[in-house]
Amino acid sequence: MERIYKIVLDSIIEGIIIVDKDAKVLYVNKNAQKLLNLPSDIVGKRVDEVVKNTRLHIVVQTGIPEIDQVQHTENAVIITSRIPIKDENGRILGAVAVFRDITSIRKLAEEITNLKEIEAQLKAIIDSTNDAISVADENGIVRLVNKAYTKITGYSPEDVIGKPATVDIAEGESIHMLIAKLRQPIYNARLKVGPAKKEVIVNATPLFVKGKFKGSVAVVHDVSEILKLTNELEEVKRLIRHMRAQYTFDDIIGESRLIQIAKEQAKKVAQTPATVLLRGESGTGKELFAHAIHNASPRRNKPFVSVNCAAIPETILESELFGYEEGSFTGALHGGKKGLVEEADGGTLFLDEVGKLPLSLQPKLLRFIETKEFVPVGGRNVRKVDVRIIAATNMELEKMVRNGEFLPDLYFRLNVFPIYLPALKDRKEDIPKLAIHIVKKLNQQYGRMVEGISPGVIKYIVSRDWPGNVRELENFLGRVMINMGPEERYIDLKHLPDDSGAKAEKKEAEFTDLGEKPLKDMVEEYEKKVITAALKQSGGDKVKAAKMLDISVRTLYYKMERYGIED
Repeated sequence: MERIYKIVLDSIIEGIIIVDKDAKVLYVNKNAQKLLNLPSDIVGKRVDEVVKNTRLHIVVQTGIPEIDQVQHTENAVIITSRIPIKDENGRILGAVAVFRDITSIRKLAEEITNLKEIEAQLKAIIDSTNDAISVADENGIVRLVNKAYTKITGYSPEDVIGKPATVDIAEGESIHMLIAKLRQPIYNARLKVGPAKKEVIVNATPLFVKGKFKGSVAVVHDVSEILKLTNELEEVKRLIRHMRAQYTFDDIIGESRLIQIAKEQAKKVAQTPATVLLRGESGTGKELFAHAIHNASPRRNKPFVSVNCAAIPETILESELFGYEEGSFTGALHGGKKGLVEEADGGTLFLDEVGKLPLSLQPKLLRFIETKEFVPVGGRNVRKVDVRIIAATNMELEKMVRNGEFLPDLYFRLNVFPIYLPALKDRKEDIPKLAIHIVKKLNQQYGRMVEGISPGVIKYIVSRDWPGNVRELENFLGRVMINMGPEERYIDLKHLPDDSGAKAEKKEAEFTDLGEKPLKDMVEEYEKKVITAALKQSGGDKVKAAKMLDISVRTLYYKMERYGIED
């Protein structure tokens, strides 16, 4: 049996030394001799005389074990545990040391530490560049992005890492996905990225490790600022925005019933050539709807020309709209100039703020809508074009017609298919999602990396009426983000401005116990309480309650039915 024990102890990877109560060596296995370079005749000798740096003789004296102690030898670094051997009465009979060579393990740990330091240095280098960098694996899944990527696209690492590389593409094809198919570099690819559809140029190359494809790295250059300056220069020259429609119905954020009704109406009329009149308060997204209608129509590949009837001086509005012939007035260009109506031929003419159209110009616009014909300023020949009209206003055209400020016939021609866009106060359930979308958009514009909004701030912005609607909400969030520190990631109550009564409302918005209710349920619960209070205060008078809440009676009935509020 003793022979078997010896074979077992000699075969294990650890070194073992056993001493008696006088610290004399009783046993040493082969690995201990090898690790400590010991002679074979040390049995019977005091351990401290034959083994350097040992503490077995001390453990025998004190009876105190020493666990996982690092010890340096001539050839290695070992980790050893020294344990006293006692009988059933607690008397010390000796001690045993069990130890292992950790030289290779320690070297590996140092290498891992060095790798982590190198990784941290590389990440700092990647984050310091102004160009956005994204890395995807062999399947086109995003694995790494830097800070500049968030500034350009508006998406944080949490938004994209672990997701397909198509997640940030607004227009165009993912370069990472193309490289995963082609295994070839791609240079100077033009794309639009992020919620704001920022224009970029992408250069990307495949990554090969030992000849095997492992993914791709892309460098994204922001060219939107250059394009923006070019467009602004052209805009100053033309006093008008002449553009392609940028937005689609997917860009219209909101799941409320009122916004869904407006979207469904717009989608239906988009397939027809009918004239559309977009109505709603300032900032409700009338221009966004005009873009979406054009892009959903058969005219989507034709021009989209936007005219702000209030922005162009009355003295030149006619010539801008309908063009002019050479010599028609002092300063006229040689050869004349094509008007915006003619430039929109085959496409869509968007007349924003049509209620501000001068009364003197309304008859000419009416004739054009009726016949699709016009005569340029100073000209004699009639020109004919095929243009679809979308108009927008926040004014009461019916009242203007009664006051003689707007031609009745023009009103009827424009009001063929009216679409009413709801105010933000009538679709408060859309505010949280809309706010997050705006933050991502502003990340791109301001070069920030804001990742979210605290529940307290959500409650605060939902509680406000926002008379300026989405435009006012966007301005508010933009002001908050500008005042935030560059490294702050979440909009909190402390970031809200104290002007315009916000300080008092902030205090009301502060709460600590959110429970486990979803945000949508909390918003609906709050709205139900407000409606119930208004009905109680009005004595059950629906018209009076709707007036108090500044909503239509129809909207009030809908919300009462939705929340189960009894008459």
